[in-house]
Amino acid sequence: MKVYRIKLTSWTASFRYPNIMSGYQPTLLVPPVSTVLGILNSCAGKYLVYDKLDIGYYFEYGGKISDIETIYQVELNSQNVPMNQMKSNIIRREILSDAQLYLYLLDSGLVDLFRKPYYPLVMGRSSDLATVEEIKELELFESDASLYIKGQVIPFANYHLPGIIQALPKYFSNTIPRQNLGTEPYSVIPYDAAEYQSNIPTYRDTINGKPVDIYIHRLNFNEENEKND
Repeated sequence: MKVYRIKLTSWTASFRYPNIMSGYQPTLLVPPVSTVLGILNSCAGKYLVYDKLDIGYYFEYGGKISDIETIYQVELNSQNVPMNQMKSNIIRREILSDAQLYLYLLDSGLVDLFRKPYYPLVMGRSSDLATVEEIKELELFESDASLYIKGQVIPFANYHLPGIIQALPKYFSNTIPRQNLGTEPYSVIPYDAAEYQSNIPTYRDTINGKPVDIYIHRLNFNEENEKND
């Protein structure tokens, strides 16, 4: 299968757990699908409306730290309108360092967006600035045995891979307030996970001298919109 592989790097990355709004902020060890699609939107400079989309990715990092961060909390009035008052607070946040994200796309039009991104690209927070380091065309072949599924999120249903099980959205609507699209449980499998053989259809690549079996997410947002109607 012919694919385009896009390599992005960032000094730092942090991917918030859904529903953890206050207190200690851990990071997911792999970005959700929605975060990756948000990067595509930043490249395009607008909200992209997808029908069907095939996309894969692999993520790894150099280390993980915990740091104290200042946040500013805005108060709302009785009509839920922001007031011109805010107060500062501090929280402790996990941060990943030396992040590398490899995207796999089949659509050359989407790939072209990365050649001249419209908005800055980030891996999580606005301070986690990312750089497009490489765009490469590859021919990948389906794996006979998927042993190296790492640095990815895999739908838990039907596959039941070991990992941190977390409900994650695939995308968000372009409405106010935003609505989650396609939330389902995923196995979050870090790049340094142990090898585990499965029958999941994947495509073999080599990254930093290591074999990686890439799972292609075949997204259908028409079906997700019908579920939310």
